[in-house]
Amino acid sequence: MADRAQPLTFLQGLGGCVAAGVALVLLGPLAAVALRAEEAARLTGADWAAIRFTVLQALLSAALSVGLAIPVARTLARRVFPGRRLLVTLMGAPFILPVIVAVFGLLAVFGRNGWFSQVLDLVGLPPIEIYGLHGVVLAHVFFNLPLAVRLFLQGWLAIPTERVRLASSLGFTARDIRRHFEVPMLRATAPGAFLVIFLICTSSFAVALILGGGPRATTIELAIYQAFRFDFDLGRAAMLGAVQVGICAVAALLVLRFAIPRVLGGSLDREPMQWEAFVGRGRFADGLIILLAALFLVLPLLALVGRGVDAMAGLPPSVWHAALRSLVLATASAALALALALPMAALMARRTRTGLELIGALSIAISPLVIGTGAFLILNPIANPVALALPITGLVNALMSLPFLLRALLPAIQQAEASQGRLADALGLKGVDRLRHAILPRIWPSLGFGAGLSAALSMGDLGVIALFSSPAQGTLPLEMYRLMGSYRTDDAQGAALLLLALSLALFWVFDRGGRLRATA
Repeated sequence: MADRAQPLTFLQGLGGCVAAGVALVLLGPLAAVALRAEEAARLTGADWAAIRFTVLQALLSAALSVGLAIPVARTLARRVFPGRRLLVTLMGAPFILPVIVAVFGLLAVFGRNGWFSQVLDLVGLPPIEIYGLHGVVLAHVFFNLPLAVRLFLQGWLAIPTERVRLASSLGFTARDIRRHFEVPMLRATAPGAFLVIFLICTSSFAVALILGGGPRATTIELAIYQAFRFDFDLGRAAMLGAVQVGICAVAALLVLRFAIPRVLGGSLDREPMQWEAFVGRGRFADGLIILLAALFLVLPLLALVGRGVDAMAGLPPSVWHAALRSLVLATASAALALALALPMAALMARRTRTGLELIGALSIAISPLVIGTGAFLILNPIANPVALALPITGLVNALMSLPFLLRALLPAIQQAEASQGRLADALGLKGVDRLRHAILPRIWPSLGFGAGLSAALSMGDLGVIALFSSPAQGTLPLEMYRLMGSYRTDDAQGAALLLLALSLALFWVFDRGGRLRATA
């Protein structure tokens, strides 16, 4: 209660205003969608099929991602092998890998002309059919398996080493260790991991857009896009948007009931504990698990690089123009996201109960396409939404990355206040001076990481911009999708490699810059 009695600083007061503005920006389009949905006709059979497919593919994707992640995380937690740190670092790919690039890499490996299909052709077997439910699930597992592994690995590394050593000295068997240490940890971690991945898969757009393969594999997000873009049926799009919000809101509320390990922090590269009860047992199985997981994650990226290098030199000017627009948009989106997250995190660090966590839940629960549809409904009577496609996209991208930035900045600001707050109070540092001298020098690494994460997410986003952008406003992911639709495969492969390189470069520049600024 002591922290509640302290007056708010300028930054924390600004955080309250920013939080209110973010809530308004999120709820305004949602209200517009809800009002328009009331005037819409009833959902058709195709709409209900899209709803069923959305829930089914999200359940299957989450179940497979969690189920496959458990043995991989268990092996990483208990084994030392060459390249372990690199593999753990690779598990951070979901935060910076553009979805459309991941899908393109999967097509290069598992598509009809991919590596696996070529091997099958050599032995006289038909090629793999990747389009449809199995293709969507495969892409979601590829994208979310590393996330689930990091969540479970954090849980394993949180088990105190002393307890494991004590259990070994007491003669615990492998079965005893599983019963007393691993199973309780999995019971606490698995439900939250499942729900987070389910939520991500429910609101996925680019995966279904490319790998859906027809009406039988249409998600709600894709149905919203089709109703908006092709039929211009705003009422139907609004109704589907309301259903999408309902599904995501239920999942997001369930997520809040379970403890989710911090996956953005450090310590995941810590050396594994010596699990004495397992020494000398299961080494071959562990090695096979690590090999298969590494191949599943690395082969699509290697295929993408191999096929895209030669095509990059001959990319048309439209791709380079789109890349420049994406760079500007990503940088602006990252700056806006930091401007929103920093004061909100400062307020959350000072006040234990602010309700700001609900803002993050709203950012997750409301899909970008729903916000885009609501923004169109609001702006259409007073302005041309097409002319504002890029600013709206940048704003939505900043809002979508806000929960991740809050999760990265909050611990850093809390630590800075704990170590420097009393000294700053004694020196009378307030407002900008307090931020400049007491807070910023100690949170530069988190700021750099957050900016890089936000920029990379914005760089690879294919969502709102696909709703109402003109050809002259297309970003690099949208231009890449257009090339694929025009059967210009070589150019699309080159654009995919360019998008991957720019996303990784943006993340590295911001993250590295934050670390260098902290040590300067």
